[in-house]
Amino acid sequence: MQQQHRQPELVEGSLPVFVFPTELIFYADDQTSHKQVLTLYNPYEFALKFKVLCTAPNKYTVVDSTGAVKPQCCVDIVIRHRDVRPCHYGVYDKFRLQVSEQSQRKALGRKEVTATLRPSASQETPSPRPQDDERRIKELADSEFFEQTVLHTESRPAAGGPSLLTVLLGLVCMVALMLPTLGEQESTVPLYLHLSVNKKLVAAYVLGLLTMVILRT
Repeated sequence: MQQQHRQPELVEGSLPVFVFPTELIFYADDQTSHKQVLTLYNPYEFALKFKVLCTAPNKYTVVDSTGAVKPQCCVDIVIRHRDVRPCHYGVYDKFRLQVSEQSQRKALGRKEVTATLRPSASQETPSPRPQDDERRIKELADSEFFEQTVLHTESRPAAGGPSLLTVLLGLVCMVALMLPTLGEQESTVPLYLHLSVNKKLVAAYVLGLLTMVILRT
């Protein structure tokens, strides 16, 4: 039974790839449509690696263009159109999703998804796609695919605040400045917590540097 499960892995390009949707439509006047999601399903008993290729990589941003899908799981691939101009209206591009087993490099299967930019959703008609559109899609069959630049836009940690280490170090410096200076007699603080003038100067200098770092973040 184990050999039957692994038999499709031995034949390059024979593994069916399940992707939804199979067509991406972007609308220039609808900014919400500039972000589309492709869902890649893995119904098999083994994990898959995937890679996203495109005929026009400069027009799109693909978040996590490479990755892995666990057995019987799915993964969402975010695609953004970043060059919404009238000169791209009606132009058909293609994305190719290649999958392979994690221990292999050869592509076990591939699936192609068309993508097009249209001026407005209000101009859509329920009539079938014109023949010239079908012809342009067929012309893409032999197009060259390129690797997408790996971007992690959505998984990037939120910026805009100092690190925990910076804050803790700043608090230590503030506490050091508040401690009594060495030589003070009227103090209830234990003698070993009295700091020399030089140590307080160092703490003040470090605190100033940390303040500049915090203000820049």
